[in-house]
Amino acid sequence: MTGTATVPRTAEELRAAILERYDTFSKRLQQIARFVLDHPDDLALETLAVVAERSGVQPSAIVRFAKALGYSGAMPMQRLLRDGLLANHTALGYGERVRQFNVALDQQAGVDGDGDLLAEFVDRDTLALENLRQTMTKTELTRAVKLIDQAQTLYVIGFRRAFPVASYLAYSLQQVGKRTIFVDGVGGLTGQQMGAVGETDLLIAISYHPYAEETVHAVEAAVSAGAKVLSITDSLVSPMAKMAAHVLQVRESEVRGFRSLAASLCLAQTLVITLAFERERAGAKSASRTRRRKA
Repeated sequence: MTGTATVPRTAEELRAAILERYDTFSKRLQQIARFVLDHPDDLALETLAVVAERSGVQPSAIVRFAKALGYSGAMPMQRLLRDGLLANHTALGYGERVRQFNVALDQQAGVDGDGDLLAEFVDRDTLALENLRQTMTKTELTRAVKLIDQAQTLYVIGFRRAFPVASYLAYSLQQVGKRTIFVDGVGGLTGQQMGAVGETDLLIAISYHPYAEETVHAVEAAVSAGAKVLSITDSLVSPMAKMAAHVLQVRESEVRGFRSLAASLCLAQTLVITLAFERERAGAKSASRTRRRKA
């Protein structure tokens, strides 16, 4: 990318350019690309040295990454993201708020020993939920609900840490009247449970780093069968995201090495309840039209 006309000029254009070119990058540049996609506020607000340390690369590699996208160096790319934060009235990015919270926890632990674990989890989950509200757009949610509503059969899969989210979605979607198959893989039967997936169906795949191999294989099988995939994951360049028709990105909280599911479950509940409301409104409109025709 060399011409100035092709240089991304907004944060959204930058994200689109990275996603489009991700597979063409070297492993080192892919590492940086993932960090930029997953932690744009860090790149916007921190110095190049700090960003390099957190992403595990040399500052010169970040400069090479920026030049590969058409910028003269890292600073114009950082300025673009910083301007985007300011335009959205985001005074402090999620990553920075988490680090400030960690500092406060360390100070409190110094006074109270182990501190208050319940307060730690509640406060950290509050940050993750606030970030979900700020970053998840109505357009993204509407598209996800539309995919779910239009599917003839839903397949829901999520292993390991994602299993509670998948089981909740499978149960709740059945409750609102959608034909749903929970791909739980019991007895090693994941392939058989996915055997009937077809072009009119939707696979909802939930997975987080390091990404369950069974989920990745299920996504590959669904795509090969012509089905659409809705991915709920922690990165736009995760194995599921790259094959999905639509991606909902979730950043969860972590306390002392234990990662939460508060934001993912909140998102799952939002999808189900929104679908229920939409189906109820559609039913009411249909009934109203029927009454008018009879009248």
